[in-house]
Amino acid sequence: MTKKVLLVGESWVSSATHYKGFDQFGSVTFHLGAEPLVAALKGSEFDVDYMPAHEAVEKFPYTMDGLTSYDAIILSDIGANSLLLPPDVWLHGKPVANRLKLIREWTKKGGGLIMAGGYFSFQGIDGKARWRRTPVEEALPVTCLPYDDRLEVPEGFKAIVTGKSHPILSGIDGEWPLLLGANEVVAKDGAGIEVLATLPQDEGSHPLLVTGSHGKGRTVAWTSDIGPHWLPNSFVAWPGYATLWLNILRWAVKSI
Repeated sequence: MTKKVLLVGESWVSSATHYKGFDQFGSVTFHLGAEPLVAALKGSEFDVDYMPAHEAVEKFPYTMDGLTSYDAIILSDIGANSLLLPPDVWLHGKPVANRLKLIREWTKKGGGLIMAGGYFSFQGIDGKARWRRTPVEEALPVTCLPYDDRLEVPEGFKAIVTGKSHPILSGIDGEWPLLLGANEVVAKDGAGIEVLATLPQDEGSHPLLVTGSHGKGRTVAWTSDIGPHWLPNSFVAWPGYATLWLNILRWAVKSI
């Protein structure tokens, strides 16, 4: 049975201003970064709607009905203000629905919520992603830090897999290819929170892959990227990349 996935974010731009004050850099030229994951999921049971960050500012649903058609939502490299400050609010001073609260309530009702890392994920570059103390953070299995949380590791690091019996890690054998960075977060305490992979000890043993729940929904935090630069081409080409993300989505929508 086909499952609907909304993949939001993964677009970046040059430094020319488009909407002054937004947490995403504004410009008339946008570059898209989710193609590796979209390609990995092609032909699977998941039907992906890819909504780049600059489009999500206005197009991300404003109602629960708009979200209920999706089984899973992936937020990747999109700051909280992109959903909090659409043009109606920022430019025209009009009230609109709080889309972060909608995501939290959608998850509570049974949706599968995933946040992947990046410069505008978790707290992000210079703290500008601003997911800390938001309704979305309430639903996630991790807590965001109050400052720039990027961990740049240009020499690369190998993931330390700690939850090998978890179904998300089924079919993934051997060492994982190098990763080049991640966001630093803190795994929440509580029943059902599982840290499945971390950075190595010499990089702080920070969480890399964490699962949890919120109400009837399942939640996942993957603190590295879904494509370059933190996820180098060797990781994208690794057969385990597609398996990992298929398993993450299957677990999030309760297929496994």
